[in-house]
Amino acid sequence: MNILILGSGGREHAFAWKIKQSTSCERLYVAPGNAGTAQIAENVSILLDDFTAIAQLCIEKKIDLVVVGPEAPLVNGIIDFFQQQPALQAVQIIGTSQAGAQLEGSKDFAKRFMQEQAIPTAQYATFTVAQYDAAIAYVEKHPLPIVLKADGLAAGKGVIICDTHTEAKEILKEMLLEEKFGVASQKVVIEQFLSGIELSVFILTDGKHYKILPSAKDYKRIGEGDTGLNTGGMGAISPVSFADAAFMQKVEAKIVQPTLKGLQAAQINYKGFLFIGLMKVGDEPYVIEYNVRMGDPETQVVLPRIQTDLVTLLQATAQQTLDKTPLTVEEQTATTVVLVSGGYPEAYEKGKVIEGLAQVKESIVFHAGTAYHNEKLVTNGGRVLAITSLGKSMDEALQASRKVAEQIQFEGKYYRKDIGADLQEV
Repeated sequence: MNILILGSGGREHAFAWKIKQSTSCERLYVAPGNAGTAQIAENVSILLDDFTAIAQLCIEKKIDLVVVGPEAPLVNGIIDFFQQQPALQAVQIIGTSQAGAQLEGSKDFAKRFMQEQAIPTAQYATFTVAQYDAAIAYVEKHPLPIVLKADGLAAGKGVIICDTHTEAKEILKEMLLEEKFGVASQKVVIEQFLSGIELSVFILTDGKHYKILPSAKDYKRIGEGDTGLNTGGMGAISPVSFADAAFMQKVEAKIVQPTLKGLQAAQINYKGFLFIGLMKVGDEPYVIEYNVRMGDPETQVVLPRIQTDLVTLLQATAQQTLDKTPLTVEEQTATTVVLVSGGYPEAYEKGKVIEGLAQVKESIVFHAGTAYHNEKLVTNGGRVLAITSLGKSMDEALQASRKVAEQIQFEGKYYRKDIGADLQEV
């Protein structure tokens, strides 16, 4: 098969790494890709919102299977576009229709969906610019902390937890009146704060059947002890020690099954990955958010634990035969530590030479923000590399990842040394 992966981050490099292992993979393309994907696939310079160019590439390269990595093409309707093109009818594409992508593209849509399906989630209210005064009044009476969410896509930065009413009112003003996140914050969801421990659950569904993939926990804050600004993700662990069989049965019965039944009832074409961000409150799961794709950096710990041929799983997803395809998971723990550019998630410099990769033997290094310049590997983004290691225990895997994190060098390198520390206390 000729396979195309859309995206350029660590998630897409992880997909490429896993798909390349399949005996069914003949030629592998990544658009636009990064320096890591260039080592195992052919990168193609195409913008992810240029659906016509992507379609032309599929025709020229005789692509059989397309895997959509990030959320933006799904929210913008790439699945619907493919279905409308006669020349692309034979191409199997993994992802949800634009209607299903609203689960991530609109926080308000997702909350209403959860309410309709009786899926446990935090209480909320949604306000527009025209309802600004009502929003302020709602905030003034709301217990602390207060969670404010931009309705639309905001590159992972649209969720702000406010500890005071004054802060909440100021942020609300920035979002609604000053368009802090552009069109994404023309609507704002004000939400109850849930106190507990977070985890990510991933589903692969063909629209009728589903597989629950390994659970994971990621670390969003830039600073150790979960302090500082939010990032795209500083590390991840899989499996999650506190998500035992009894808890996961609750997740499946109260969240996974009602979610998929709700999608089916709405006749939404959903063939792909579903990320469910959960909060464990006591022994009960609550949904914080849906994402309509795999997480980053969680993909880098989930895929190395999947022993089943990924292409076989993806084909079964496209053909709605997922119930006939067994999923086998590696029992070992996977840990990922992310190396970032100095200054990230705010201003940072690119073009710093990366050294030490040749010495890495046991761990897997997934590229995120990398490129080649004058035949040298250099930094090309905020999150630069994700180091994944497998071990018989979390400590063993973490030691391996941290060892590699020290080996690899580039100017301004930073990484969190406390990934997984909270799980040692659970």
